[in-house]
Amino acid sequence: MSEHMIRKQIYLPRRHNLTLKRLAKQRGISEAEVIRQALEREAALSVPGVHDSRKALEKIFAYVESLRKRPEFMQGKPYKFKRDELYEERESRWVKPKGT
Repeated sequence: MSEHMIRKQIYLPRRHNLTLKRLAKQRGISEAEVIRQALEREAALSVPGVHDSRKALEKIFAYVESLRKRPEFMQGKPYKFKRDELYEERESRWVKPKGT
């Protein structure tokens, strides 16, 4: 594995130990790998998922649209940027002016 591993010692009841050994043998993997996989599954279950992503997107778009209608954002004309100006500004942060 490319990830740095940390050694852990745990105490298991006999029945868990037998289950761990049986699972490892059935799957052809180490007991440690069975535990790692179980932790990954548990972590995935604990993260709340987005059940209706379309509904979530619609809420986001509605919020953005409400921001566009706010008077403090509607002052003056929209800013039109030029890509070259952005590059020049960004480059000016990293490139020293000539003669310095």
